[in-house]
Amino acid sequence: MSTRMQPLYVLSGNSDRTHGADAQRSNIRAGKAVANAVRTTLGPRGMDKMLVDSSGEVVITNDGATILAEMDIEHPAAQMIVEVAQTQEEGVSDGTTTASVLAGELLAQAEHLLDDDLHPTVIVEGYNEAARLAQEAIDEQTLDVRLDDDVLAAVAESSMTGKGTGDVTADVLARHVVNAVRAVYNGEGRFDPDDVRILTHVGASSSATELVEGVVVDEEPVRDGMARTVEDATVAVLTTKLDVREGEGDAEYRITSVDQLEAVIDAEDAELAGYAEALDEAGVDVVFSTKSIADRVAAHLERRGIVAFESLKTGDARAIARATGAKQLGDVRELDAADFGHADRVSVADFGADDLTFVEGGDAAETVTLLVRGGTEHVVDELERAISDAVGVTVAAIESGGVVPGAGATEIAIAEHVRAAASGVHGRQQLAVEAFADAIEALPRTLATNAGMDPIDAVVELRATFDREGVAGVIAVGRTGEVGDPVAAEIFDPAAVKREAVTAATEAATMVVRIDDVIAAN
Repeated sequence: MSTRMQPLYVLSGNSDRTHGADAQRSNIRAGKAVANAVRTTLGPRGMDKMLVDSSGEVVITNDGATILAEMDIEHPAAQMIVEVAQTQEEGVSDGTTTASVLAGELLAQAEHLLDDDLHPTVIVEGYNEAARLAQEAIDEQTLDVRLDDDVLAAVAESSMTGKGTGDVTADVLARHVVNAVRAVYNGEGRFDPDDVRILTHVGASSSATELVEGVVVDEEPVRDGMARTVEDATVAVLTTKLDVREGEGDAEYRITSVDQLEAVIDAEDAELAGYAEALDEAGVDVVFSTKSIADRVAAHLERRGIVAFESLKTGDARAIARATGAKQLGDVRELDAADFGHADRVSVADFGADDLTFVEGGDAAETVTLLVRGGTEHVVDELERAISDAVGVTVAAIESGGVVPGAGATEIAIAEHVRAAASGVHGRQQLAVEAFADAIEALPRTLATNAGMDPIDAVVELRATFDREGVAGVIAVGRTGEVGDPVAAEIFDPAAVKREAVTAATEAATMVVRIDDVIAAN
């Protein structure tokens, strides 16, 4: 008598499962698709993307991290490529497109290796060995140069070129970035990004961008009659409302006569006048508050010659406190001179239809503001992203070990170094190591393509020039590009950006390759 085996159901009927080669290929295709979405933005001749959300909001950018963050990506493997860009952005502020494209190329090469029956573990081991060799090549390519202002400006300019700044404007902006970093970073401890603020304002060309040694906020005094300039100012930063205090519980007051009503009004006015009197007696010249200031309090402050600003953003108030040395106060009834800050000058300036307030010459900490100008909101938004990246790479160059040749030259050197070492790798891992070299060489090939060059001819010339001269990159010239010496052209990248891109892309690609089963709950 035979017994038929009944099927055993482990997963819920609402679950989808893809396993084996189908799962690997599905994940690899998703990762490649995401990488290809940003490929055309790479380099100084890269193109922009227009991203429109469901509400009609438009973002125009060629910043890899921004593009991937704005895209509505659902595939879990594709999300890993997005995380590569996020990690790169958080770690070194630049190279997000490089890392994403490299991850996609590593997946594409892995797909060919899987087709040739290489086991995923062999591919992973080969990629990890190649990544180690790549780090060696980056160390060898690190230039023995002094990181003076000219070199750092070249690093910042290389980061911004192609990001809506314009070739001429990028040089001016790069100098502002270096001056901003130099003003707040003295080499002791870690750089605090909050010390370099970026404020955008529409209404002029990007060349009108300026560096302000202090804090600039998009605010104006609460009353038009208040002074627009205060020299040698004592500054108070408040986090409390200047209004009539309210009781904790509900209460009802019955007023039966005009005298009682007048007494209530007089008591309220005395309380409100007391705020202004306390600040005046403490010697305060300028008040910045994150909360509202009642009209009657503002009138009392104006009569006493105190300039007041209300409803500041928390970040703006914190920046003013850091720059002037003030403490953020939650009560004005007990004031002490040690609670206040100092500024050489607080002034309000007209910028078209808007007023901006400048707090300059703070005593306690060096804080600077890059006031970024542009013709439209889309322009200043992209400039803000570009300058933020430039500040990050400038600090990365100072803190994390120098600079390497840009324009794809370091990638060519990595590819040549990895290929040369591949012969010493035993077994099938050698194929994965060589595939890694092909993947990293796709970066200069993409730069050449985006610059209008023939990619095959460009790679052949890059290899030949590197063998002959030891350095070769894709230099943007006019509307196209040519193979040249990026060091002579002063095109530099922080070595930390290359190290992070190799590490993040390799980790993401090897993680995707190792997945052979996808179980999704519907």
